[in-house]
Amino acid sequence: MKKYLSVFKISFQQEFVYRLNFIMWRVRNVLQIFLIFFLWNAVFSQPGAIVFGYDRAKILTYVFGILVLRAIVFSARTVDVSGEISSGDLTNYLLKPVSYFKYWFTRDLSSKVLNLGFATVETTILFLILKPVFFLQTNPTLVLAFVISIFLAVFLYFHILFVVNLVAFWTPESGWAFQFLFMVIIAEFLSGGIFPLDILPLAFQKAIYLLPFPYVLFFPLQVYLGKIATSAILVGLITSGLWLVILNLILRYLWNKGLRRYEAVGR
Repeated sequence: MKKYLSVFKISFQQEFVYRLNFIMWRVRNVLQIFLIFFLWNAVFSQPGAIVFGYDRAKILTYVFGILVLRAIVFSARTVDVSGEISSGDLTNYLLKPVSYFKYWFTRDLSSKVLNLGFATVETTILFLILKPVFFLQTNPTLVLAFVISIFLAVFLYFHILFVVNLVAFWTPESGWAFQFLFMVIIAEFLSGGIFPLDILPLAFQKAIYLLPFPYVLFFPLQVYLGKIATSAILVGLITSGLWLVILNLILRYLWNKGLRRYEAVGR
């Protein structure tokens, strides 16, 4: 436990080494929120307007909720795994008495804590500037389900990102490009990070719900907003858990398979 606590502290300090990258990540999130806010604010300019099952308070809560949830779920240091595999630095960890998965999950937690702190400040400032109408969930059962869904989302995203990074065992030269295409473009869209998924045709929604991505951002926010029935919430939580088990099995399989191909290039 002490060694992972040390990893957490060191990783937290390292977040400030590349200040420009960190600042640009935060600026990108804020600008994206500004863009989405003014878009939906224009759509709901008429008092009492209901569009796609959302009123003005709920859609703006969704927009600001995305900012906070991104800080909790999407901020991760695991993106560097493919680089370590490609460069051969993975060997350093294979020779140490430490779990490679726990090591990176600990680093992810340090990144999430830092980003959540900044996201809280940014949300507060944006709230004071834009003065949006928020929806406050007071049902304790839904709040509990919301918290549980966030915990599941954190583990889901960690597994998805790790699995994508393991592609570097087979294609070390294009590991980062594949990660960018899959996580930044595909996952961002399918998780509801661009717009609520329930504005899509029903057939598309059903297909997307078979994938793990909606349970990373969209599903937790739907739970908080009270837009899902209790039975559907249970199904969603169970589905998240099942995907977590499936992804863990895939991760273990690819890890063991990849280690057999690993050549420690550069080491």
